[in-house]
Amino acid sequence: MSFSTALSGLNAATADLNVKSNNIANVNTTGFKMSRAEFGDVFAVSAFGSTNQTAIGSGAVLQNVAQQFNQGNLEFTDNSLDLAISGQGFFALAPELDSGEVIYTRAGEFGVDKDGYIVSNEGWYLRTFPVDLQGNISATSMNATSPIQLPASVGAPEATTALTIATNLPSTSDGIIDSGTGGILAIDPTDDTTYSFSTSATIYDSLGNEHIVTTYYQHIDEAALDGGTPVGDNQWQMAAYVDGGEVKGGTAGVPYALETDARISFNADGTLASVDADPGTAALDDVVISFTDGGATEWASGAETQDITISLRGSTQNSGSFNVGALTVNGFPTGRLTGVDVSEEGLIRANYSNGQAIPIGKIAMGNFANPQALNKIGSTAWKETTDSGPVIAGEAATGSFGQIQAGALETSNVDLTAELVGLITAQRNFQANSKAIETNNAITQTIINLR
Repeated sequence: MSFSTALSGLNAATADLNVKSNNIANVNTTGFKMSRAEFGDVFAVSAFGSTNQTAIGSGAVLQNVAQQFNQGNLEFTDNSLDLAISGQGFFALAPELDSGEVIYTRAGEFGVDKDGYIVSNEGWYLRTFPVDLQGNISATSMNATSPIQLPASVGAPEATTALTIATNLPSTSDGIIDSGTGGILAIDPTDDTTYSFSTSATIYDSLGNEHIVTTYYQHIDEAALDGGTPVGDNQWQMAAYVDGGEVKGGTAGVPYALETDARISFNADGTLASVDADPGTAALDDVVISFTDGGATEWASGAETQDITISLRGSTQNSGSFNVGALTVNGFPTGRLTGVDVSEEGLIRANYSNGQAIPIGKIAMGNFANPQALNKIGSTAWKETTDSGPVIAGEAATGSFGQIQAGALETSNVDLTAELVGLITAQRNFQANSKAIETNNAITQTIINLR
């Protein structure tokens, strides 16, 4: 019996050596979780279950090889699709594009395949929850997840509908008057003597084509006649041109601002008093320009007729120089994918060349009541088992789930120093059990040699 007892010790020491060797071999494996050999003693009892106080154990047996899911260190990289979980949880993967099977891993070395799907090194597809335009999800069930594909473009462009220009128009600039009639001189973009200042902005039509809208400002001479009456102080007029051509209003060929006599008036303290088609109403109205690409060659792109509301709110008139304090414009062209961002909550945004950042999915996280009972399938991946309990699906940084760190990888949690010391201990255990067999052999040999 002593031979079998020592043999069980040899087997136990060999198993311990194998486990520690595997840990050491995977010290540089991303997302690897070290294992621990767990042993129990073998103790014989009588058939009736009574305990013999003088009974001796029968050796050791390997009971379990338990993986330790403690956190590994984070190693930062330059790849935005390298993902690490800081805390509890697993990434959920699909082995095939149309598969309902779910694989779990802590290794976040992701990339993009030829079809634009985010995949692991094994070619498994990252599962995500669908999101709305605000990045919100409607369900956290693992059944609601699907592989995520990066779109090539944003899609349809958005035409410009609003333009805000807040300028300071110098009160000290010379007034302009029609020297022939003594009235208000029409603005001519080709003649810089007909306007005082100008500024430009980029706008987009319904097809996403870029165009330049230029606004011209003329400081009207206070003596200029408007209906036989001098206009007085602090009066300006504005004309808008697109790509060098007049913006068409209700009358073909007439610039909108001049056709409606759009006037900019300032108060004596330099604040904006009115912007209106009818200066007599003293209303602070926005100017709406409308254009179509039907006739002019500059706009022969087939784009829809569009209106742009020009707001001058915030403009001032004082002794300072001409400057543009604020210029904002909406709309954007069709964009090309330029990159991907992943937030700590796992929200994936696709960034495009037109400045848009579109939420396209939220990384699905899984956790288990007993992760040590997960079925190991290799490549630092696991599958759900009955003993592990059903998967608990959720979002990163909520509940018990950890945060996701983009541009980082979780390294192996193997403590190399501790494993090397354990390797020496396992070797000594093997030698000790070998010595027990040698001793038993010597005793047996002595008995056989008795005369």
